[in-house]
Amino acid sequence: SSSTVLDPKKVKAKNPEARVIVLDDNFNTYQHVANCLLIIIPGMSENKAWDLTIEVDKAGSAEVWRGNLEQAELYHEQLINKGLTMAPIEKS
Repeated sequence: SSSTVLDPKKVKAKNPEARVIVLDDNFNTYQHVANCLLIIIPGMSENKAWDLTIEVDKAGSAEVWRGNLEQAELYHEQLINKGLTMAPIEKS
């Protein structure tokens, strides 16, 4: 039996990984940011949402999700629609 070995470089090029980053602003409350993360980002726990919200405030930004580009674009758009200040999607 033959097996196919996928070249990791080719796989990565087809499905680039992307980062969704929330930026600090002067108008969204902690509660609003944490609630948006909880609602929109799959698998987000309340504790993690609050930790990320505090990181946004203290560091100026936080990566809230990392994964395939298509999903990243969806979450990015949904967070923008909730009024969050977002960095452009970072592709890696």
